[in-house]
Amino acid sequence: MSDSTRGAGERRLTYFLAVPVLVLLLWLVVYPNLVVLAESVVGEAGLTADAYREFFTTGAELDALWHSVWISVASVVLSGLIGVPLAFVFDRWEFPGRKVFGALAALPVLLPPLVGVIAFLFLFGESGILTRSVQRVLGLASPPWSMQGASAILLVHAYTMYAYFYLFVRAGLSRLDESALEAAESLGAGRWRVFRRITLPLLTPALSAAALLVFMTSMASFSAPYIFGGGYRVLTTQIYASKVSGALSLAMVETVVLASVSLAFLWVLRRMESGRDFAAVGKGVGARRRRESTGWKRWGMAAAGVGGVLLLLLPHLTLALVSFVPTGTWTTQVLPDQFTLGNYANLFSRPELLRPVVNSLQMAAVATAGNLLLCFVAAYLVVRRQFRGRGLLRVLLVLPWALPGTVIAMGLATTFSTNQPELGRTVLVGTFWILPLAYFIRNTPLVAEATIASFRQFDPALEEAARSLGAGWLETMRRVALPLVLPGLAAGGTLAFVTALGEFVASILLYTHSTRPISIEILAQLRAFDFGTATALGVLLAALVGAAFAAGGRWLQEGAVPGG
Repeated sequence: MSDSTRGAGERRLTYFLAVPVLVLLLWLVVYPNLVVLAESVVGEAGLTADAYREFFTTGAELDALWHSVWISVASVVLSGLIGVPLAFVFDRWEFPGRKVFGALAALPVLLPPLVGVIAFLFLFGESGILTRSVQRVLGLASPPWSMQGASAILLVHAYTMYAYFYLFVRAGLSRLDESALEAAESLGAGRWRVFRRITLPLLTPALSAAALLVFMTSMASFSAPYIFGGGYRVLTTQIYASKVSGALSLAMVETVVLASVSLAFLWVLRRMESGRDFAAVGKGVGARRRRESTGWKRWGMAAAGVGGVLLLLLPHLTLALVSFVPTGTWTTQVLPDQFTLGNYANLFSRPELLRPVVNSLQMAAVATAGNLLLCFVAAYLVVRRQFRGRGLLRVLLVLPWALPGTVIAMGLATTFSTNQPELGRTVLVGTFWILPLAYFIRNTPLVAEATIASFRQFDPALEEAARSLGAGWLETMRRVALPLVLPGLAAGGTLAFVTALGEFVASILLYTHSTRPISIEILAQLRAFDFGTATALGVLLAALVGAAFAAGGRWLQEGAVPGG
């Protein structure tokens, strides 16, 4: 076969793969948002800006916008103040229990947001354990605080989102070249100056990435504002309230504004990062932990680290405790005085309670299977092929990460609520498929980024060797590429699966009674004041997430080799 013939065949293969992937992403990621944008300016009499005029002239709407932005900024600051020092304690100091408690410190990032919010309700709420303890010790006639408003939302955000700073900064510290720090110290620089002039600049990429993730997560947050916000509205809860009340035009405008703010922040941060590169040049010496000979320093750091982790895990321990309390028996006591396994027995004996669990498992599995298939092909195109539209494909793969779940849900609810096949619209709202579709779109960046990284880590010469020995493209992908990128697929797929399993933000806008996932059932049980069942469902959801991570970790450890 001549080189020109083979080249033409490779180009045909590239576009045979790329065109369907691009069309699918444009249809599912971009098109719904364009539909929302179009319908936000269309009224009964044609084009109109009435909904935008209402948004920008209504105090409550502008307040919700301002609340979303400043709470997100404050969440970044508070999460950094918790996560960064904790990362330094567990990475730069040696003390008993460091490994165990260092791993536990990252636990909140693995738990679904709604589970964490419920845990806070039973610990810090007006009838929570800590609240009642303080009230009794101080002899107060009423609870010392009200778990509502901005302070409550910020407390939940800081407690749950600090883990991003903790994980990113620990990873950054593990990659620091210790020889650069030792050189500065040998030249007379003190610890504070070394930290300010060397360590901090080298950690800037990790800090920036964590800040971006916390800001975007906070902008998309719905669970904490919905349960603890009270009358304090943010854009995500405002969209839900507008949709429920039938003000669909206003809900679409709010969706457009929320998406615009999130994308603008992402663009600004990326622009700031593009002009600043930080790299350490050295011998690659590993991180050195300080081993203090004086006992009080060593035990002081141990107390600070372990005590901090236990404090941060108190809400989750409270959730487990309440799941064993019979409903209606915990009234005015500080701590429950009766315990039972009845909540779990009730959970597994009532089909109507297990149905949401099965729904979540099925929908998460369907969405993740779609993610794995699409992202394998898309990552291959991004890394291995050069074609027109490659840059667009890269953008489309990460765009859902910048869009809050509320925005994605509103786009799907608007686009797929009518049957117009000629316009690429069909009725999915009210069916089983709308929720897996939302999960699929939302989690595509998680799987895509992990798979792209795996493709970049192995030499394309391995694929070329297989092709030169007569293997076709499909055979090469199956026997060579797939086994080599399997760790990335497993990592991204595991994260996508557990995220879909506990998803709440998009679910509350798209579910029906027959398709309700486990997160919606937890909320329903809370509304019915069946706290035992609600917390048992929360613990079950956390256990399913843990089992999924354990299975994913086992898959990663065992790995796979080409051949077979």
